[in-house]
Amino acid sequence: CSWEKHNKLSKLINIFTNKVEIRFVGGCIRDVLLNFELKDIDFAIDCKPEDTVRILSENKIEYQDYGLSHGTVTALIDGTKYEITSLRKDVKTDGRFAQVEYTNNWEDDVLRRDFSMNAIYVSVSGDIYDSVNGIQDIQNQQISFIGEVTKRIQEDYLRILRFYRFLGWV
Repeated sequence: CSWEKHNKLSKLINIFTNKVEIRFVGGCIRDVLLNFELKDIDFAIDCKPEDTVRILSENKIEYQDYGLSHGTVTALIDGTKYEITSLRKDVKTDGRFAQVEYTNNWEDDVLRRDFSMNAIYVSVSGDIYDSVNGIQDIQNQQISFIGEVTKRIQEDYLRILRFYRFLGWV
């Protein structure tokens, strides 16, 4: 896999290998499929945020925990940020923020995401997980909400703005 050629990514991914499953997710996958410049690399991980913090600390990797209440820990390696978010499902939403519950179920994590093209996961060995046909939507130049559109927008009103932003891309 090409990530192995990048020292920062290798350093980060290798500390989780054989401990927990970590996958590339979201914008980095979408942007590669759209042939856009890769700006951010995000991960989904099959452990609770405190375990992510523990593993980073044990390996002397600096991190920021400002997103901890939503399961996100930001690893910092030589000035590069990598967001690592625990698998979760949204239990309660208020139109902007969600109360989350951590899970070990990748499909639960898929179903809480906004659009199919943002719910594509790629394992560190290159396996692609696309249960909501995000790749097909990208190929067809369409944006599809995951689940019922009105409900998804009511969960987080910023999704409507993201929809129009992405509409200009495809």
